Amino acid sequence: MRLRTPLALIGAAVLLLVGPPLLTAGSGTESGTRIPGLRFMVPNSPGGGYDITARTAARNAEDAGLTHGIEVFNLPGAGGTVGLSRLVSEHGNGRLAMSMGLGVVGAVRSNDAPRTLADTTPIARLTEEQDVVVVGKDSPYRTIDELIAAWKRDPGKHPVGGGSSPGGPDHLAPMLMARAAGIPPKQVNYVPFDGGGELLASILGDKVAFGVSGVGEYLDQIESGELRLLAVTGPERVAGLDAPTLREAGYDVSFTNWRGIVAPPGLTEAERGKLVRLAEELHESKEWRESLERNGWDDAFLTGGKFGEFLEAEDRRVVSVLKELGL
Repeated sequence: MRLRTPLALIGAAVLLLVGPPLLTAGSGTESGTRIPGLRFMVPNSPGGGYDITARTAARNAEDAGLTHGIEVFNLPGAGGTVGLSRLVSEHGNGRLAMSMGLGVVGAVRSNDAPRTLADTTPIARLTEEQDVVVVGKDSPYRTIDELIAAWKRDPGKHPVGGGSSPGGPDHLAPMLMARAAGIPPKQVNYVPFDGGGELLASILGDKVAFGVSGVGEYLDQIESGELRLLAVTGPERVAGLDAPTLREAGYDVSFTNWRGIVAPPGLTEAERGKLVRLAEELHESKEWRESLERNGWDDAFLTGGKFGEFLEAEDRRVVSVLKELGL
C-alpha cells in the first residue's frame, strides 16, 4: 500500500471536536449520520498522524455524501492530554469528537494526566499502521545496521526523535529496537515531539540522529528523497517501499500503531449511535477504502463497547511494556 498524498492530506477530517460548533451540516444520509456542526479535534500539531487521519476521514465522509461542514481543528499539548482534558470537559456534547491513538494512551501514563480515556465515549478504532525508521538525506547512515552500530557505540550521542510522548508508539518502537540491539533502554536519548510534523524539521535539520514515526506521515518525503528509509517496524514490508522489516534485519521487533475516535462523556444513546453509524458508513465507503490504500494504513475497524475494551487492554499493555523495559 502506498501513499501519494502530501504530508498532511490537509483536506480531510473525520468527526467532531471541542469548542462551539461553527459549521452546520447541509446534507447527509437518511440513516441518522447527519450531525449539524460536527467538529473533530486533533490533539497534536498539523502534519502528525492524528491530523492526517482526521482530515482524511472528514474529507472522505463529505465526498461520500455522509455529512457536510465538518470542522477539523488542532489543540496540541502534552502528547494529546491537553486535548483529552478539553474533550472530557465537553460533557454531553454530541457534536464533538477527537482523533487519537496509542500515543494518547501512553501520554496519559507518562504525564500522570488527571483525565484518561476511560472518561470518554469510545466511538471507533479506524486504522493500524507501521512505524518507519528514517534519517535525513545527508545522514551518514545508509542502512539500519550502520545506524544501529553507531547507536550502540554511544547511545547518548545519537538522539532518536519521535512524534509521541514517552509511552507512545514512537517512543516504544525505538526502545524495543534498542533492547533487541543490546542497548539498555535507559541509555537511549529519546527526544519527544508533539506529532510527526514537528519531528520532521528536526530530522531534516540533523537535530536528531534518526526519527521514528508512522509510515503515512512521511511517505512523500521518502519518495522525494528528503528522508532515507532504513527499516519498517511491522511484521511485513510495506508495498512500494525499499526497506526491510526490523526482523529481516536481525532485530527481534514487530510493532504497529493504531488510531481511532473518541467523544465526550455523557452522550445519550442516540448521540453516540449517530457517531458510531457515521464511522460505520465511512468505513464502508469507497473513498475511505481508497485512502487506506494510498496511506499504507491497515483496516482495523472496531466500534463501541469492543473498542472500549480494547482501550482498557492497551492501557495495561503500555504499563507492562514500560515496566519490562525498566522505564
